[in-house]
Amino acid sequence: MHQKYGESVSEKDQMKYEKYSKKYSEENFWEKVGRHALTAGKEIIFMALKLYYVLQKSETPAWAKATIIGALGYFISPIDGILDFIPVIGYSDDIGVLVAALATVTTYIDEGVVKLAEKKLKAWFG
Repeated sequence: MHQKYGESVSEKDQMKYEKYSKKYSEENFWEKVGRHALTAGKEIIFMALKLYYVLQKSETPAWAKATIIGALGYFISPIDGILDFIPVIGYSDDIGVLVAALATVTTYIDEGVVKLAEKKLKAWFG
C-alpha cells in the first residue's frame, strides 16, 4: 500500500484494508449506513461518509481509493475485530480503522466532501 507524503500506515492496518476491501460495494455501504446510523452514532457515520465521498472523486489517486475501500469494507463487515452488535464497544474497532484511513487520505478531503457528508448526516440525524 502506498503512503501519503511520508505518513506510514501500520502493517496491521494495511492487512485489514486488503482483507476487507472484498467486502466493500456501494450497495453494501448504503445498506450498512442506513440500517446502523443511529446505532453507530453520528461521529462514526460522519467519518464513513467523508471516506465515501472522497472515494467518489475522480482526482483521488488509486492508492487512496484502495485504503478507503479497505476501511469501508471493514466498517461494512459485521464480523470484524469486535462484533458491531455488542453495545457500547461494538464500533470501537471500526473507529480505529476509519480514523487511520482518514489520516492517510486527509489531503483529499476538501470542503466539498465535508459539505456532502454534513448534508447527508443532517438528513439522518437532524
